[in-house]
Amino acid sequence: MSEQRPLRILVLYTELAPYVLAGLERAVREHGVKVDLVRWPVNSEAPFKLRVSEGITLHERRALSTAELIALAERVQPDLTLCTGWIDKGYLRVCRHLRGRGHRVVMCSDTAWRGDLRQWVAALVARFSFGRLFSHAWVTGYRQRTYALRLGFRPDRVRTGFYAADTSLFLPIGERLLRSRTDAWPHRFLCVARYIPAKCHQLLCDAFAELSANGMAGDWELWCVGTGELFEKVSSSVTGSHPRIKHMGFKQAAEMETILDQSGVFVLASNYEPWGVVVQEHACAALPLVLSDQVRAAERFLEPGRNGLQFKADDKESLLNALRTIVAGTDGQLREMGRRSHELGSAWGPSEWATTLVQLAQERP
Repeated sequence: MSEQRPLRILVLYTELAPYVLAGLERAVREHGVKVDLVRWPVNSEAPFKLRVSEGITLHERRALSTAELIALAERVQPDLTLCTGWIDKGYLRVCRHLRGRGHRVVMCSDTAWRGDLRQWVAALVARFSFGRLFSHAWVTGYRQRTYALRLGFRPDRVRTGFYAADTSLFLPIGERLLRSRTDAWPHRFLCVARYIPAKCHQLLCDAFAELSANGMAGDWELWCVGTGELFEKVSSSVTGSHPRIKHMGFKQAAEMETILDQSGVFVLASNYEPWGVVVQEHACAALPLVLSDQVRAAERFLEPGRNGLQFKADDKESLLNALRTIVAGTDGQLREMGRRSHELGSAWGPSEWATTLVQLAQERP
């Protein structure tokens, strides 16, 4: 009897991150799949050092023309193709080529349904075109699922949970911190985000500096990790250069453990955050969460009052109230919040992600 052919997965990706590789590596290790992964160049604002394990063949998008992408797909003959959104026109040509031959092709997206005019127009157009491109949609959460349904995907062809943090890295940190923080909890807010307008670093610095100026910050500090176009502007601003605010630049995932050891509460003030894997990462690390109401990952990882607080985006007073509430709490309350964050963060990871991937590869095209 001949050996069964392993499942072949073709991934057409834009900005590759370590957590994506964690899911693919789990699929290789646990399910024996073979992966061909096409990626865009590394984003200078998130310069992750990526290690690709055996079973994953990496292809650089900038080295491949559209014709060469289609030739790659023909050689691979994938059982399943994942495409991140519809930004890259060459990727869409590959999807149309494969879908026309009856292959399973999955649109992967973190775009949430907002119900504005632009999305209604996109939904109308997509109903006449997406059937020729994709057989399924794999999205991050509830609002993204709503959008996929508006785009014309049948409910049984839509999956959620497309993003999953590398729980093998962050859960052990959270377990260790919960064991060691029996008496005191660090009084330090931590923000991990690119310095771009949507992340609202300036608002966060303004709010924390005002809290300090009013004598209501206690001994708390604010640490910010990341880089981007606004790094110099924010870090050198009047409030951004406050002595209790530290701007640490970009850190690789492996460098975060030392920072997490000294951090007490994760905060993300974004006014636009389609999902935010960073939220799950810090929930796994057993940090209470303070999130704006535009951080969509809150639907899975935040229970206001139990493991953190939510505030209105772009509203400094609402953010101030959330920060004040945290500062006024006890270390024991923070520890219980951290414990619940850890529980919520652990509920979905690379193993569950890999299982969904294989299930999609085995469904009817």
